[in-house]
Amino acid sequence: MTTLPPDIEIARAAKLLPLPEIAAKVGIPADGIELHGSNKAKVTQATLEDALARKHGKLVLVTAITPTPAGEGKTTTSIGLLDGLNRIGKQAAACLREPSLGPCFGMKGGAAGGGNAQVVPMEEINLHFTGDIHAIGIANNLLAACLDNHLQQGNALGIDQRRVTWRRVMDLNDRALRHTNIGLGGVGNSIPREDGFDITVASEVMAIFCLAKNIIDLKERLGKIVVGMTHARKMITASQLKCHGAMAVLLKDAIHPNLVQTLENNPCFIHGGPFANIAHGCNSALATLVSLGCSDYTITEAGFGADLGAQKFLDIKCRELGIAPDVVVIVATVRALKMHGGVDLKELGTPDVAAVTAGATNLEKHIANMQKYGLPVIVAINAFSSDTPEEIAAVEQACEKYGVKAVMSDHWARGGAGAEDLAREVVNVVEADEADFKMLYADDVPLWDKICITAKEIYGADDAIPEKKLVMTKLKRFTDAGYAECPVCIAKTQYSFSTDPTKKGCPTGFNLPIRDVRLSAGAGFVVALAGEIMTMPGLPRVPAAEAIDLDEHGNVVGLF
Repeated sequence: MTTLPPDIEIARAAKLLPLPEIAAKVGIPADGIELHGSNKAKVTQATLEDALARKHGKLVLVTAITPTPAGEGKTTTSIGLLDGLNRIGKQAAACLREPSLGPCFGMKGGAAGGGNAQVVPMEEINLHFTGDIHAIGIANNLLAACLDNHLQQGNALGIDQRRVTWRRVMDLNDRALRHTNIGLGGVGNSIPREDGFDITVASEVMAIFCLAKNIIDLKERLGKIVVGMTHARKMITASQLKCHGAMAVLLKDAIHPNLVQTLENNPCFIHGGPFANIAHGCNSALATLVSLGCSDYTITEAGFGADLGAQKFLDIKCRELGIAPDVVVIVATVRALKMHGGVDLKELGTPDVAAVTAGATNLEKHIANMQKYGLPVIVAINAFSSDTPEEIAAVEQACEKYGVKAVMSDHWARGGAGAEDLAREVVNVVEADEADFKMLYADDVPLWDKICITAKEIYGADDAIPEKKLVMTKLKRFTDAGYAECPVCIAKTQYSFSTDPTKKGCPTGFNLPIRDVRLSAGAGFVVALAGEIMTMPGLPRVPAAEAIDLDEHGNVVGLF
């Protein structure tokens, strides 16, 4: 079995190049980046403008099967593919999301890759990085503070405090803050009302940040945020509170994409980080557009399984930016497919072809879903040393049903060298120019129908069901207010096509319960909350924070 040092030790041992040399690989001059320390940088406004004016290169979307505790390695595969493409002579860059401190100190850990397929500096990326997420949280909470101040100072807009929808955020998992009472302590401490917190990466400000095309677009979108309603059910926006300009000021530096490098010294833009099980799960539009303008190949990742991240990338981000992937890479592991086939986590090391075949129904559903968009698909089998030839053959047979090639990739152990076969297949498919992209639904389809189409076509549900009459009432209100053509962003568990996380594989015979809908007017989509999904996660019984520490030399230990 392949044994490597811990990720953090591999990252610390990396021989990094000066970032101006990394920028030069994608045609960015030395004065086109602003260094944040020695190994992080932000691209300048001039670089943004220059890249946006260039012809776009090829776009590769990396997604995955439904996640399991066995791991799929989507980020690791994205990084390995980037290194592999550069090894075979292609000019390539990657676009990834910034890690949130919530999962980092919770259960999931960091999001800078793993093994010999990492972006560095790993510790800084996984912790505060360049402060973008903190800036987003402060901008969000400035609006909340201005809103409560408006209520305190006479409420000239006539906001109904019972119908305030804007919540505060923080970039940690803290279930105790999901529902709160604020303004307690007397008349000098604002108007008492119910409130609550979301995790920063689930906020509308994060969604806006990741869809804005420039600072002016950002400010206009911030102004469209709906914070609540009056007693007459009239929507009140951030622009009416005269807060959106100050919010944009807080984000004026954060909006510039960040540049770092892989262990093999290839460029990676890391910027923005909305969750895919709650928000739209893609890195920023600006990072993607900059990379497309600077690189022949851009590898970008969509969060969680293809039913969440890839679907939202295609129906929300691509719709907004007028772009489309040239190929979709779906990451799978034999181990994860065994779990979808009913094998317990502790037994995954035992060969079981029957379980792989049973679990491959999950992979097949994701393949079929991506083909509905008219996109060619490649399956990347993220290699583990316990995989047997018979199990790999079972995955390949499942892919053959859909005319899709499965490629083994050993990037975790071997870095870019282990992903060269995958890189070559990506180039072959892209150069064949087989993509014929189409959206899942048209803009003029009614909002509820968009939810139903996504539930049936992508999740395999029999139908979507509103749990309360209020769901349909709110959708009508959104439609009457002029938001009928918005795409929908379904927030649901990432662990199943259904809303029951215990239903692995490809469940059938279920409905998708919609308990609430929320308007993200600035982001330009309507969020449908399905099942028990929470917009403020909680920590697990044993959070990763318990293992993270500093040693006597001030070095971080326990980060993964």
